[in-house]
Amino acid sequence: MGEPNLKDTIGNLKVSEEVLATIAKMAAGEVKGVAQVTCENSANIKGLWAKAIHRNPVGIELNGDIATVNICLDLYQGVSIPDVSLAVQNSVKSAIQSMTGITVSKVNIVVQGIAFESESGEEH
Repeated sequence: MGEPNLKDTIGNLKVSEEVLATIAKMAAGEVKGVAQVTCENSANIKGLWAKAIHRNPVGIELNGDIATVNICLDLYQGVSIPDVSLAVQNSVKSAIQSMTGITVSKVNIVVQGIAFESESGEEH
């Protein structure tokens, strides 16, 4: 269901939406400034995104071999939200495209929380 088919001369390759979501979550989590990929506050999200999230922090919408990624994040206090968001968008798009060959048309981000540093200076 919803799996893109990548055809070649030998056969077909199907990549599940769950695999794409895992790649997106890992790529987003590696970006400096991202505290966590989460949907803990998804009750505050309305409309189309609420349907896409379903308590999963990463939603994948496939239209053939083209994907749209919806991702919810908590960022660390003091970071530039636009800069970190752009870095996440680029990282997620690059990771999915290089690992699967599936084109990513959009990476939509909801920043829904800010994480603060602990007293020891570690970011959580």
